[in-house]
Amino acid sequence: MEKVETYDELKTLQSKNRRKAMIAIFGTILVFIISFFACMGVGNYGATIMETLNAIIGKGDEGTVYIIRQVRLPRVIAAAVVGAALSIAGLSMQSLFKNPMASPSILGISSGAAFGASIAISFGIGAAIFGSYATSIVACAMCFVTLMLVYMIARSKYGVSTVTLLLAGVAVGAFFNGLVSLMQYVADEDVLGAIVYWTMGSFNKVTWNSLTRAILLLLLGIISQALIYRELNLISAGEDQAANLGVNVKQVRYIALIGTALCVGGSVSLAGTIGFVGLIVPHIFRMIVGPNHKLLIPMCIFGGAAFLMAMDTLAKTAFTMSFPVGIFTSLLGAPFFIYVLKKRKKEMWE
Repeated sequence: MEKVETYDELKTLQSKNRRKAMIAIFGTILVFIISFFACMGVGNYGATIMETLNAIIGKGDEGTVYIIRQVRLPRVIAAAVVGAALSIAGLSMQSLFKNPMASPSILGISSGAAFGASIAISFGIGAAIFGSYATSIVACAMCFVTLMLVYMIARSKYGVSTVTLLLAGVAVGAFFNGLVSLMQYVADEDVLGAIVYWTMGSFNKVTWNSLTRAILLLLLGIISQALIYRELNLISAGEDQAANLGVNVKQVRYIALIGTALCVGGSVSLAGTIGFVGLIVPHIFRMIVGPNHKLLIPMCIFGGAAFLMAMDTLAKTAFTMSFPVGIFTSLLGAPFFIYVLKKRKKEMWE
């Protein structure tokens, strides 16, 4: 850290840091915009930026308008919102648990949500009350149950250790993965394909209707966690210290947990299980701008959106057939997890 001896030097340092922060945020937003139009234009039918813009507002030939507005636009928006939701959920969990390894996929939360979606699909649980929103709501409920279960198993009078949290997440995730496999084994053939779809994670079947059913939950989850960035900054430094500064730690914890459940549950209900996004994106930006959530939250929102849009476009265009994006994020995320596990240092949190 730069040595500051006078008030003028402090003002200069603060101004320099603000400039760096603004460059980082606007750079992330620029990457998001470029990724959006690139992903909208890539596919079996290529489209330029102008053709994409005209098609979005309904201009151009009918074929182009249909492809852009009814096929690509809902898919790209879904990938962007899910990427933002999973990224901010991972950031919130890492800060809440003060654990750089925490993420929805690592701690088994995505597996719990997948099980919730599976039972909703197989048995129609909640359909009589919630109708078409049943899958999303049951997935969110199971997210919260899984999160609380992992936290209670890992917690002790000494706090929550990294090893215990990871082991609890692995155990609970394996348990719910086993239940999902059991559901696949006993499910009728007409619902088996739908369950397998959720476990792989894909935007292939996203439509405006499915996006509409899930987007409210996702936006509520994102907004609820974005509003507590000050509290997360203080909690990251220590819950006792945060409480002494007037933070209601218990309330913030519940807001973060509920927000995470909404983000992960909404994501799973829309596109299935997509792992490691909540681990990769927050880590990259934390190493770039440090632990300040005022910067990390907007960067995770736009950066996570750009990341998953790019991954989905790669999944659907890299080979002759469209692959589930969950396969690509897992292939990328597993080596990244191993790298973080071996190289993580205390300085990343300072």
